[in-house]
Amino acid sequence: MFTKGDTCCHFCTLPSIPSFQFPTPPSAQSPSSSSPPPSSVSSSPPVCLSFSSPCLFLFPLFLCFSPETSSFFEHYDQLALHPTQTVRRERSTEAMFPLRVHLLAVLVSLALCQYEDYDYMPMTMLGPSTSNCNRECECPINFPTAMYCDSRKLKFVPDVPSGIKYLYLQNNQIDEIKAGVFDNVTAELRWLVLDNNQITNGKIASGTIDKLTALEKLFFSHNQLTEPVVPPSKALDELKLTHNRLSKFPSGLLNDKENLTSINVQHNQLTSDAIAGAFKGCKRLLSLDASYNKLKKLPASVPGSLEILYVDNNDIDSITSGYMNKLTALKYLRVSHNKLVDSGIPAGVFNVTSLLELDLSFNKLQSIPEINEQLEQLYLQANEISKFELSSFCKYVSPVNYSHLKHLRLDANNLTHHSMPSETSNCLRVASEIMFE
Repeated sequence: MFTKGDTCCHFCTLPSIPSFQFPTPPSAQSPSSSSPPPSSVSSSPPVCLSFSSPCLFLFPLFLCFSPETSSFFEHYDQLALHPTQTVRRERSTEAMFPLRVHLLAVLVSLALCQYEDYDYMPMTMLGPSTSNCNRECECPINFPTAMYCDSRKLKFVPDVPSGIKYLYLQNNQIDEIKAGVFDNVTAELRWLVLDNNQITNGKIASGTIDKLTALEKLFFSHNQLTEPVVPPSKALDELKLTHNRLSKFPSGLLNDKENLTSINVQHNQLTSDAIAGAFKGCKRLLSLDASYNKLKKLPASVPGSLEILYVDNNDIDSITSGYMNKLTALKYLRVSHNKLVDSGIPAGVFNVTSLLELDLSFNKLQSIPEINEQLEQLYLQANEISKFELSSFCKYVSPVNYSHLKHLRLDANNLTHHSMPSETSNCLRVASEIMFE
């Protein structure tokens, strides 16, 4: 049974994963997808065991199963457990050996998954260090533009030599960024990873991050920032500031960031007023995650390019009328674990053709809101719904007019299977799962 939620791993059908990218080190392949919207197991396409961090960069194929691969494993099982009478029993161990090698490969690849937000290849796999490197760090000869300074109990950012484009400083005890450390790479540095340190805004010297004109990705999560740190680079495409103490996000700070596609500010202390107008300058923004903050309404002035909006675990009790009409590209909307009530949802506010997934679980709704027939995933579990209104899904039903809903969760409400009208099978004809308990 599929369980929805942001867990370590979840089952997902391959076609439903949106193609958003996390940075991979220059050594590896193209970036993986970011946290995909929840999906359910389908019986027809291949099914993949997918992790919230895209870490299986060595042996991804061993976790994907299809009817063909199932037959493959059954074949090995037969060889190992059912040897013919002419083959000695010792041969079963030999037959199992290739399968054990594959399983061992999976375990090894899992052991290499050290970081939550980006693929990372350990130094032991990258070869010896070059001479053009700070002595506190490692710059592998195979990838001389990357400098690995992570997990070394550093108290400050070391000086970065020229030629370095990818700088890893996560998992240290850094509480200060001193002036001059980036002077050699102000126009070269592309990725800066500072996750899991102790940095405050007051300890970031001027002339450091504010001089990085070529930076593409800034990862600054799990620190002690109270306001965003944003480089002047117009090439910036990903900004992650999760698990900090952000309480304000000045309007206009991102106005010239036309290439910015992903912003993640979850687990902070941001209010609706604090982010009003903060994102309107990001003309190419595709993904915004503002979950686990103090929002009372959906973020205002977000660009129409947005495709993913996550605002789980806030204090949102209503949706502004017409809000969705401005977001013509929005596909995935999560507003679970908030305070939504029926009176706070205008009629038809979610009836937009672009939306594929809508998560309104763990709120205080008493009725099913009207949705568009193109919606494919609807999560309404753990509300107070007591009536199944078919008109919420279909205005009318015909051979060409019906709901495209595939998965509907209504468990932990005041409904049972008997609550569904007899015409439900015509309206929800493509639904593969409707959960009531």
